[in-house]
Amino acid sequence: MRRIIRLLFLVVMVASLTACQSAYYKTMESVGYHKRDILVDRVEDTREANQDAKEQFADALERFRSVVQVDGGELEERYDALNSEYEDCEDRAETVRKRIANVEDVAEALFREWKEEIGQYTSASLRSKSRKVMNDTKTRYNRLIKSMKRASAKMDPVLAAFKDQVLFLKHNLNARAVASLKGELSSIRSDVSVLIRDMERSIKEADSFIKSMESGK
Repeated sequence: MRRIIRLLFLVVMVASLTACQSAYYKTMESVGYHKRDILVDRVEDTREANQDAKEQFADALERFRSVVQVDGGELEERYDALNSEYEDCEDRAETVRKRIANVEDVAEALFREWKEEIGQYTSASLRSKSRKVMNDTKTRYNRLIKSMKRASAKMDPVLAAFKDQVLFLKHNLNARAVASLKGELSSIRSDVSVLIRDMERSIKEADSFIKSMESGK
């Protein structure tokens, strides 16, 4: 019975969220701000979040390098600095994930509405043209969201590696512990480089998608 109650609760929650989103889109459309415009804005927001995250991960890598390569100094202060960088990376990654989810939400609503309205055409020629534009837009969108998700997924192993180093340093605040982390630097540097490359690709895909939407092509 409890399982059924939990399932019903989840169904109600999803339905409520869907209803709220629908109401939001209708309200925005009533003032001339359509799903297409919202999609472009959310892609821009996600692009900016990716840019911020890319810079934050690069900063964290530099901080990690400074911790393991500089001799002397207060180890606790160096741990605090590295932990702060890790937490900032985690926050940036979560922002990117949320914004990707927002993009997916409005895109799903846009393409669902678009598909339904294609069926309302009386002109076969206009119906065909609209379907082609929709399919072309969906193809660009699918390429974009795939790129965004690929870059987002690459954040998780990097965050896990950073967290490991922070935890290790936290419980081993001595010079020998710091020295043992040096062997991890090359691996983390490589992971961050791959992550940044994928994030840059995602940013370029977002730029391309935004331009195509704004130009109507």
